Amino acid sequence: MTVAGWVRAARPGFLVVTLVAAVLGVALSQACGSAWDPWGAVATVVLAMTLHAAANLYNDYGDAVGGSDAINTARIGPFTGGSRTVQDGRATAAQMRDAAQMLAIVAVGGGVWLAARSGPGLLAVGLAGCLLGWAYSSPRVALMSRGLGEAAVALAWWLVVIGADYVQRHRFDAIAALGGVSPALLIAAVLWVAEFPDRQADAAAGKRTAVVRLGPVRAAWLHLALVLAAYAWVASWWWWQWLPTSAWWALGSLPLNLVAAAVLLRPARNGGAALRLAIVLTLAAAVVHSLLLTGAFLAVVSLR
Repeated sequence: MTVAGWVRAARPGFLVVTLVAAVLGVALSQACGSAWDPWGAVATVVLAMTLHAAANLYNDYGDAVGGSDAINTARIGPFTGGSRTVQDGRATAAQMRDAAQMLAIVAVGGGVWLAARSGPGLLAVGLAGCLLGWAYSSPRVALMSRGLGEAAVALAWWLVVIGADYVQRHRFDAIAALGGVSPALLIAAVLWVAEFPDRQADAAAGKRTAVVRLGPVRAAWLHLALVLAAYAWVASWWWWQWLPTSAWWALGSLPLNLVAAAVLLRPARNGGAALRLAIVLTLAAAVVHSLLLTGAFLAVVSLR
């Protein structure tokens, strides 16, 4: 397969959520007065996105072995149902697994170098991220099939923010843990919405995602609760002045999530076009939220 084919298999469009999460972590550290480490920031973004790409390839392997992608006729490309690289015969499941492992080795090697510059705590963050990426799709563990995939995704992207902050700060700090929660929840919401068109194929393959377990109606209501919890988190810590006064900017992506939730709450009209809209809006909301929160922290830096 060509290099372009491998790039498509890694689903580069989704890597933007890792990019904005890592940039948010860097902005958090700068708002708190940490010394600026540009090479550390670049390395953080590149390595985080490399690990995300590895997880995407490994996810295609896990779904190929589990059989859900092969029987998925309701997928909404390129958002759900995997990259179709294996199903279209461009690579084997084993090749996807091997490619994922090679990218993971690169990311781990870079992470060890970065930890040598930043501190040993980064090793714990990186190890936890690798473990979550493996456990999410591994046929042996398959968190995605046990109704735990959404929590794993939220935890993984929370760690991206914490890790990016740590690289600059050289230590852990509570503000990074607080600031990373709402982006992590909204990224988990992206996965949640993407499970709607795949639910029949997932159920047939024994992949018990949250949407499969709950059914579309209850899952739609819990999706709304999830996104409202993310915004309530920001509003609460802003009110208690743990987040900067400009942090309310991050609430600006809420309308996108509310429209997506309204689409999901009308199951009788949830055809492919409607679900595509819900996925696009939820993905856009997650990205915009992180960008607005990043802007809020950078505003603090500009006022110094």
